[in-house]
Amino acid sequence: MRRYGKHTDEDDIRSRPNRKGNRPRTHIRPKHEDAAEGMVLTVDRGRLTCLVEDRVVMAMKARELGRKAAVVGDRVALVGDLSGKKDTLARIVRIEERSSVLRRTADDDDPFERVVVANADQLAIVTALADPEPRPRLIDRCLVAAYDGGLTPLLVMTKSDLAPPDKLLELYGDLDIPYVVTSREELENGDAADRVREHLGGKITAFVGHSGVGKTTLVNALVPEERRRLTGHVNAVTGRGRHTTTSALALPLAGVDGWVVDTPGVRSFGLAHIDPSRVIHAFPDLVPGTEGCPRACGHDEPDCALDDWVAGGHADPARLYSLRRLLATRERREGD
Repeated sequence: MRRYGKHTDEDDIRSRPNRKGNRPRTHIRPKHEDAAEGMVLTVDRGRLTCLVEDRVVMAMKARELGRKAAVVGDRVALVGDLSGKKDTLARIVRIEERSSVLRRTADDDDPFERVVVANADQLAIVTALADPEPRPRLIDRCLVAAYDGGLTPLLVMTKSDLAPPDKLLELYGDLDIPYVVTSREELENGDAADRVREHLGGKITAFVGHSGVGKTTLVNALVPEERRRLTGHVNAVTGRGRHTTTSALALPLAGVDGWVVDTPGVRSFGLAHIDPSRVIHAFPDLVPGTEGCPRACGHDEPDCALDDWVAGGHADPARLYSLRRLLATRERREGD
């Protein structure tokens, strides 16, 4: 028997609140048009450190964002206490559209992709020329992730006093990647930082590399002294370094406008999320040759139209070889 008849939306009807408190009582969400703009500097166990104007503000993600997570580099909208004072907490209510995304998976069989950095302009791939030895397969994977995510790559080679850079430069010469070669002495006297800084002004640059290559040491030379991070040592037996950087952190450059994002050292860089159709756009000289490709062409298949197009003299064959070498890295393990 209906107690109140069929009109249950009258004013004298009391609606009971949701006991669990896990669902909103209305579908109408506020627009937060007066929210302040900020940039995520780092994320630590659900707390996000954001830069709002010239203040560092602690914040948490609003419930209405659901599973959408903010990462370092994200442009966000915040409400609440934006004073930046101790024990205050703001709320992130909106994550703006990203201009670029650097993503990786734990391995090639893991379908779950992890966003490392958002809105970065370029990716600085740091590799040592010796102690530890260079890992071209890892460099290839970082390049593919950069091209796929819309970042411009920069190759930074350290410890040139231990080994020459010729082999590595020859391997990546056809890709026209800007590079900087540094030695340990140059890193100590500041010359290395000055030459790397020339490529960073006015940009957001994410630094990536496996442990022990001197990535965090280089980042420390680029940022103000009070913002420097701790560094570790390379194991003399294994040649591997200790992960002294455990979370991504955006830091302002010293002396010029721009930001660097120091990321944790990686020992693997899965590419399960990569779409070859996005990587080809990093090779604008080859894009016209894809017009005759079959649908969903991976550009490394026998019926790909690029072979005949390049053979006709429309592009440098070395560029096509470089593209296919990078695409093939998706099918190879990093140690192969």
